Amino acid sequence: MTPRRSVLYMPGANERAMEKARGIDCDGVIFDLEDAVAPEVKPRARERIAAAISAGGYGYRELVVRANGLDTPWGAEDIARMAALPIAAMLFPKVETVAQVAEIVARVDAAGGAELAVWIMIETPRGVQNVEALAASSDRVTVLAMGTSDLVKELRGRHRADRAGVTYALQRCVIAARAAGKEILDGVHLDFRDADSFRAACEQGRDLGFDGKTLIHPTQVPVANAVFGPSAEEIDFARRAREAWEAARAAGKGVVEVDGRLVENMHVAEAERTLAFADALAGRR
Repeated sequence: MTPRRSVLYMPGANERAMEKARGIDCDGVIFDLEDAVAPEVKPRARERIAAAISAGGYGYRELVVRANGLDTPWGAEDIARMAALPIAAMLFPKVETVAQVAEIVARVDAAGGAELAVWIMIETPRGVQNVEALAASSDRVTVLAMGTSDLVKELRGRHRADRAGVTYALQRCVIAARAAGKEILDGVHLDFRDADSFRAACEQGRDLGFDGKTLIHPTQVPVANAVFGPSAEEIDFARRAREAWEAARAAGKGVVEVDGRLVENMHVAEAERTLAFADALAGRR
């Protein structure tokens, strides 16, 4: 299990930010070559990202590079420069068709990244329409990431605190990810100085089923970690629920009560996942 509660975008042109990321308690870092980098400095940003990754020091953090799309002047070179680096995945924006996924995988393989995971962004109406096929398109696609900022723009909607305009898209994409056995990350929260609205967005995403949230500022990391990770109380309950269930099974019973709550097969599966998540966090420390 790989915790992905907090996955922080880092502008590839900002050496200081990439240096600071080594000390931020996020689960993952996305080195960004796309939206956060102006066209004239994209080649320089590639080299800065490559240097930062090669220097190491990021510890347990999952390292991902967001490339430019293959329909841009920079996408192919991004893959050629990044695919063989010691990273976990490459993230690709505005993926809409299975043919795009096939081309991405082929180019990553040709660039020396045959073992590299592919993450895809769902951030257009067509991407949402095709999300079931995209999620199931390749075993190399392991994570879907919502691009809610672009999606709101493409829909000609407005950003609302309750995200009413994109709730359908969020739910559909979570269902598609789960049906394909993939993980999925919620989109960024732009108003990073409003801690209350950010926490509410995290809680909404968690309750919809997202595995974690993509972030734009280090101050968002502690809240995302707390909301998308199991609390001490949840870990304790999971442990006791598993123990009670095992005792009940040994006694020939199919259900058991723990703290006034009914525990049966599906609840034990949830408890096992909670404990595996806690073990993964504890192990990397």
